[in-house]
This record gives sequence, C-alpha cells and structure tokens, in this order.
Amino acid sequence: MTSRQMAVAGTFYPDSNNEINKFIEHFNKSFTIKDEDKLKINPKAIISPHAGYIYSGFTANLAYNLSSNNNIKRVIIIGPSHKVYLEGASIALYDTYNTPLGDIKIDLEYSNILKNKFNFLDFNKEAHKEHSTETQAPFVKNYFEQAKIIEIVYGKLDFNQLSLLIDELLFDKDNFIVISTDLSHFYTLEEAKKLDNICLNAIVNKDLHMFDKGCEACGKVGVKAMIKSAIKYNLDTQLLYYCTSYDRTKDDKSVVGYTSALIGEKI
Repeated sequence: MTSRQMAVAGTFYPDSNNEINKFIEHFNKSFTIKDEDKLKINPKAIISPHAGYIYSGFTANLAYNLSSNNNIKRVIIIGPSHKVYLEGASIALYDTYNTPLGDIKIDLEYSNILKNKFNFLDFNKEAHKEHSTETQAPFVKNYFEQAKIIEIVYGKLDFNQLSLLIDELLFDKDNFIVISTDLSHFYTLEEAKKLDNICLNAIVNKDLHMFDKGCEACGKVGVKAMIKSAIKYNLDTQLLYYCTSYDRTKDDKSVVGYTSALIGEKI
C-alpha cells in the first residue's frame, strides 16, 4: 500500500483530528443561510481557497458544507503547483491519501484511466507535496465520507486542455470537482479588492475574456477551465463568499484574497 503523505499538516491546517473538528464546528456556527442566499443550483463543482485555515478556512468550509453529498463516489481536487515546475499536470497514483481525520482511498483505477486518456497527465511524486490540493483533503474527508479521492496538480498548462479533462469529469454523475485557488497576492487592500472583483465578476458572468483583464488568481488556469466547461454544459455559478487576509491580520498593506463558489445545474 502506498500513501500520499501529509506535507503541510501542522502549518496550513491542524495536524490533529480534534483541532480540525473544532475549526469546522466553529465555521459552521459562524454562518446562517438567509432566504436570499439559499442554494440556487445543485453543485457539481466548487471553487475553494487553499490558504491556512485561519485565513480562508471559513470560506472553503462554506462551499463544502453546502455541497455535502453522500451519493458522490469520487472527489477530484485540481490545484496549481507552487513549488515544483511542471509541464502539464501530475495525477497522484497512490493507494491512499493521508489526512488527520483518517485516510481517504484514492481511486487508482479511475486515475490511471484519466492518465492514459490525457497526454498532459503524468505522475511526479514531488508535485504531490502541494498545499493547494492538500488543504482541501480534510474537508473532503469530513463532508464526503464515502467518496474516494483523486488529486491533480498542474503546472504549465493551457486552460483549454484542462477543460477537456473537466468535461470528462462532469460527464460522470458520480464525480464532484474541487478547483483550488486563491486570488490576488500582496497588494494593498484597496488594490486587492479591485483585482479580485475582476475574478469574481468573471466567475459570476462566466466571462472567459474578463479573467485576462486583471484577475491574478494563482489557480486561474483551473478556474478558467472550469468556467469554460460550465459554459459548455450550461451550468450556473453561485458566488458564496469573499474575504481577504486583512480580515484576520488587519494589515491592509499586503493582503491575499479568497473566495468560494458553486458550479452546477439550476434548481
């Protein structure tokens, strides 16, 4: 048995079951759904941030909470590589995925099918020490208890190619997709909000061209790919929450932006 080992537990998120459960319990007590905010779509995918839980955990948890579904058989996490240079993308060919909440079984058979079908997919072990995908795993374990997991970390990759993979994933009703991204990095609060607003409007309006007019999301390739597939499948988007690191640090000179959103069929 091979395992995708935890690389950022204890830094980006707690390395203990109890501490993660406390975070999730706190997050879930911190929001209520008003009538005007109720789900307008049946989620097939989410956009979720990947910073430390103290900064973006609430934002990420909201998307997972509203998407929780025991009928989902596999959750595919797609995120950008921050430390390893990649041509294309790497798919984790391990047996299990370690989290502080317990191991998640990787759908190795399905992962190999994808790897053999899409020539930009390979397996680079070093790429799977990536926080953009790993920070999602405890949420997957908590909210999709019966699901297997697939991890895809991309580097230099055209969003059109990645969108073809997402098309394949969306075709299977047993799949749920997580697109991992943060927004702008290290601008003043005022500048960050202007740049992030471009990203948010591009997501809401499903406008691929708008992403290239100032959106600086680190996972922009993944988000654009998801939006292109949403357009193809006539899926709607629903923005859930936006915040910045300023909300936690009160430092308005160098902030990072975070958002979460749902993608799915209109209810």
